[in-house]
Parts: sequence; C-alpha cells; structure tokens
Amino acid sequence: MSTIEQPRPATSPSADWWRQAVVYQIYPRSFADLDGNGIGDLRGVTSRVPYLRELGVDAVWLSPFYPSALADGGYDVDDYRDVDPRIGTLADFDEMTAALHAAGIRVIVDIVPNHSSDRHAFFRAALAAPAGSPERDRYIFRDGLGENGELPPADWTAAFGGPAWEPVGDGQWYLHTFAREQPDFNWDHPDVREEFLTTLRFWSDRGVDGFRVDVAHLLLKDLPETLPSRAELAAMDRTSGTHPLEDRDEVQDVYATWREVFDSYDPPRIAVAEAWVATPERRARYAAPTSLGQAFNFDLLTADFDAGQFRRIVTENLAQSAAAGSSSTWVLSNHDVTRHATRYGLPPLAGREGKQGVEWMLAGAPADGVDRELGARRARAATLFLLGLPGSTYLYQGEELGLPEVGDLPGDRRQDPAYHRSLDQGTWTYDGLGRDGCRVPLPWRASGASLGFGEGAEPQPPHLPQPDWFAEYAVEVEDGDPDSSLTLYREALRLRRELQAAETLEWVETGSEDVLRFRRPNGWEVVTNFGGEPAELPAGRVVLASRRLDGTLPGATTVWLAP
Repeated sequence: MSTIEQPRPATSPSADWWRQAVVYQIYPRSFADLDGNGIGDLRGVTSRVPYLRELGVDAVWLSPFYPSALADGGYDVDDYRDVDPRIGTLADFDEMTAALHAAGIRVIVDIVPNHSSDRHAFFRAALAAPAGSPERDRYIFRDGLGENGELPPADWTAAFGGPAWEPVGDGQWYLHTFAREQPDFNWDHPDVREEFLTTLRFWSDRGVDGFRVDVAHLLLKDLPETLPSRAELAAMDRTSGTHPLEDRDEVQDVYATWREVFDSYDPPRIAVAEAWVATPERRARYAAPTSLGQAFNFDLLTADFDAGQFRRIVTENLAQSAAAGSSSTWVLSNHDVTRHATRYGLPPLAGREGKQGVEWMLAGAPADGVDRELGARRARAATLFLLGLPGSTYLYQGEELGLPEVGDLPGDRRQDPAYHRSLDQGTWTYDGLGRDGCRVPLPWRASGASLGFGEGAEPQPPHLPQPDWFAEYAVEVEDGDPDSSLTLYREALRLRRELQAAETLEWVETGSEDVLRFRRPNGWEVVTNFGGEPAELPAGRVVLASRRLDGTLPGATTVWLAP
C-alpha cells in the first residue's frame, strides 16, 4: 500500500469536529481478524489504522463489540462495559483508541439502549425473581391471556418476524421488539437509566469521542392495562409524540440527562441518533443541541438514482438540520441495507413489488437482474455527490472498494435473525435474505484462504464465506490503480478537506431534469448527471471526476469543479 505524503494533525480539541466529518463505520467482526479465529477483532482494527489514515476519514464508528451470543450480530448485548473475548479485551480497546487518536481519527461506539440480551445480569435476575418483583420491573413483563396465561398479552409482531411477546413459563411474558433474545428494557425504572449513564461515562473516560444510539426512538413506552391490538397500533398517530411504543415526547427527557454527561467532558462527547420516525420535524428533536445533537437521515437509502429525488431529499434535510441547529448526515450504505453498488444496479424501487426485489439475490450474486457495471458507475457518482454536500458523511466498510452485495450465501451459513425468522413466518424482511450479504468480511488480498481477512499461520475460515469474485475488489488489487474505487475515495476525501466550506449550498440550474449542480460558498461546485445520456460539461477546472471524461459529462457521472 502507498504511504501518506503529508502527516495529518493529531486530534483537534474543537467541539464542532463532527459537523462536517467523514465517519467510517466498522463492523468489527468482519473488518480484520488478527488472531485468525475467523472473527474480526479489535487488534485487527488497530493493525489497519494506517489504511484508515490514508483513506482520510475523520472518525470511525464501531458497531457493537460487546460480549454477545450474536443472536442479532452483537446488538444483543450481555455486558455494556466489556469486550467480547472472541474479539479482544478492554486493553485491546484502549490500544486501538490510542492508535486511532494518534492518527487523527476519532472513535464513536454503538450504544444499544432499547434492549439487552437475555444473558444480561438484569435479565437473569428478572427470570430468577417472581412476577411483580423489582427485578422484573427493569423489563416489560405482562401476564398472559387465557386461563393459565398460555396466550400472549397481545398479537404484536416482532421486527424480525414472529410474536413480539415471549413466555417465561410462569404465566408471564416479556416484550421483545426485535429477536426473542433481546428483551426490551423498562425505561421508567431508575436502575435502567443509571445503567446507561454509567456506561456513557465508562466509555467516555476511556477516550471515546461519541456514540451512535441504536433505535433511539423506541426507549420510552406507555402501555395501558388492556393492550391495543396490532391493527389498533398500526392505526395510531405517529406524529404527536403520544404513540404507546415509539417516538414518545418523554424520550427527550432521557437524552437531556445524557446531554449533561456529554457536556461534562472537554470537548463534549457527541452522539447521533438512529431514529426511524414519522416526520422530519420529529427527527429534528433528536438532533437538537439539548438532545443527542445529530440524527441520521436515511432518506437516500430508499431513493432511486434519480436527480429529482436527490434534490428534494438534500433540500429538505438541509432545512431540517438548520432548524435543529445540527448538521445533516448523508448515508448510502450501512450494516442493515443492501450495498449501494448493488442497489443502483437493480430496477427502480418503484418498479419492484412483493418479492421481486429479492429475485436477484435468490439467483446468486452477481446475478441476472443486476447490472453490476451500471451499479458501480452510479455508486461512484452518488458518493462524490454526497461528499460534496455540507454536513457529515457516513461511509460503510468496503464501500470504498466498490463492493457489491453478496446475495448467494448458503442458508446454513447465514446468521441474521431477519433471514431465519422470515423463513419461519413466511414474511419478507430486509430484502428477504437478511443483512448478511453486506456483512461479509473484507478482502484485503487477492489470494489466500480468507483474502487477507484472517492473519496467522493457519487462519480459520471467515465467519461468513467470501465469494471467489471478492478477490477482484481486494485492497491490494485496487491500491495504486488510478481508476479504482479505492483511489477515487482517497482522492475525494483529500480534496474534500481542502475544499470544505460553510454548511450551505446554492443550487445552480442546469436546464436538464437529469443533471444537478450545486455551489458551496467558496465556489466549489459539484455536478452530477443522473441520466443515461451525456450532458454538457460545465466550464471550470475539473479537479475530480467519478469516471474518465471525454469532453462531455457522461451519464451516471459526477465532477467537482474547483473555484
């Protein structure tokens, strides 16, 4: 791999570093496996700090690395203040954090407050205690219906399929919004609130710079004695802050106390909410400076590669972030969605209904129905468009390599409960085959049993199998190739740092419904042709393009023009 020509400064104490940061999401179990046990680890992350530094990111966000049975990829947490022994120790975490900070890279960790695992000490105590005990009150238990409590308290469905209530054998049932191994906390209990305040301080004291808050909108619940049916829940208003299960106004009281913890550090710790709520106005509440400070906008995850959709989404989200006093967040891929290099090679979302959206996966990857070349061109163009926008951009590991989704994983190797429970229930969630396809371990080399993911004399096979074609996207293949996706990302992040301007933009009319052009306050311009035919290349000094130019602006192409 090539070396860095200019050293980057050490971590700056600026409290506003996050506003226009590039954050790189690491799914630790699939990033780098230094001990060769088939599962990525924290020492593996440390070993790749030079790579991350050369890529040019400002921060990394680590998905859960806590002790877990992996019923949901680590989002079933046994202990919020420790490291899963399969991927490291607290000492390894400290070493990794120190190495990242020395490289000028901040550290954000995932916090999962809606639910614990069923192996958490609180839940073990709840099962050991009788109904009505203080221990059970830390979770949401209800008596079952029927003569002996043999029926669930309500007909609710969990997010991964199947019932949302699980019996414990004594006539009581507990609520789990997700997998049965993920019981929901009762956030009205002071022990639960204190558990997370202690956790926030624990990681902040270890040097963590911020937190990504999982399903931040679900914590507070207000359940009447007679529970509503699933149909009644679906008909309830989700815009008033009074829904019994989600986005209740009182959740902001929780985050106000978290904000006090964040602001007690210098610089203040930051947070970003994953909040799937009904309206932009509701989402803005989580991004307020008195709350978490920033909230993910996922609008582009469900948008086609379409100029009109992109312009509307950008305009709306910039207005929302300005109103909240925050900055916007731009995301094209993460650990929960099909990689955008594949999404953009599929027919438009509007043209896919029912199971049609997963037929390409069922046929394998690459498969009929996916135009991989078109998807790659559009992905590069969309990425350059995003990196030119004001606000922060969140990248997902492997997207800098142009990795497509892996759709043909064997069913017996899949791990995602969304896949297995979709089969059990005959429902289709997460494109029908779950989220494992975007979580396959990264290819670092073009050869070897695990393509450089696993180190050591005899590394174990990766926990999810890599397809043979992954070798085409290996870091060592793309490193130094002037036309590779990795080279494009490195150059884009370098130029972005040089060109960055105030958090506004001005749309420049192009006379074409397929071409978007915007100008930042310092004169930096971004022009994207979302269409299939070439368009006129604007006058100006092109400093970066998502593909080679021929005197025009080809379809599915973005250019940056320097002032």
